[in-house]
Amino acid sequence: MKLTVVGCSGSFPSAESACSSYLVEADGFRLLLDMGNGALGELQRHCGLYDLDAIFLSHLHADHCIDMCAYFVARYYRHDGGRCDPIPVYGPEGTEHRLTTAYADTPSASSMSEVFDFHTVKPSTFEIGPFTVHTERVAHPVEAYGIRIEHGGRILTYSGDTGVTPALDELARDADLFLCEAAFTHGKESIPDLHLNGREAGETATRAGARRLVLTHIPPWTDPQVNLTDARAVYEGPVELAVPRRSYEI
Repeated sequence: MKLTVVGCSGSFPSAESACSSYLVEADGFRLLLDMGNGALGELQRHCGLYDLDAIFLSHLHADHCIDMCAYFVARYYRHDGGRCDPIPVYGPEGTEHRLTTAYADTPSASSMSEVFDFHTVKPSTFEIGPFTVHTERVAHPVEAYGIRIEHGGRILTYSGDTGVTPALDELARDADLFLCEAAFTHGKESIPDLHLNGREAGETATRAGARRLVLTHIPPWTDPQVNLTDARAVYEGPVELAVPRRSYEI
């Protein structure tokens, strides 16, 4: 598998990065994890507008899904006059309604489904293209899912947004790469079931036996180096910060 960081800023875009979006590729199949603010423009550095094969939305906060409205425009009003065939979109219950409401004036209440084939995510194991994926609900104020992606004997886990939860430990069990949010700063913010800090991300990776940890979803007002140091204090494996346009071979 190849993982490319499209955007990794938390809560709102920074001057350097769009919000959460990650491209996963294998066997010519392209799966996008989330499409937050600014992600659609950055995505075009890595693949064509119409080259995605499927999209997974971890939850329906704007910094993880709002550029789906712009992507709707690109697919519905395709410049050559031919509307795109529906692409599979996996998201929590109510994803279609949320995106339709956010766009506000789609031609009809069902227009989104003309270019997006919506699938409701629940805790389960299923196939997306060549990938076997397992989803579990994680600890966040809205319905949110972490995802474990397996292919060719390799494992990628993406936390989405979450507080500390045993579900994430299991999703990250023996992961070759654990892409984990670390939005909070240890000793500063402490709100249960919302976000992890760098130390909690490191502790989760340690409990799970993950082989590599990449911290992501750090807001522009948070010092990422503090979170990196906190993660390294409790996790002995390789750990680094997600950086836009960086790719990983898994």
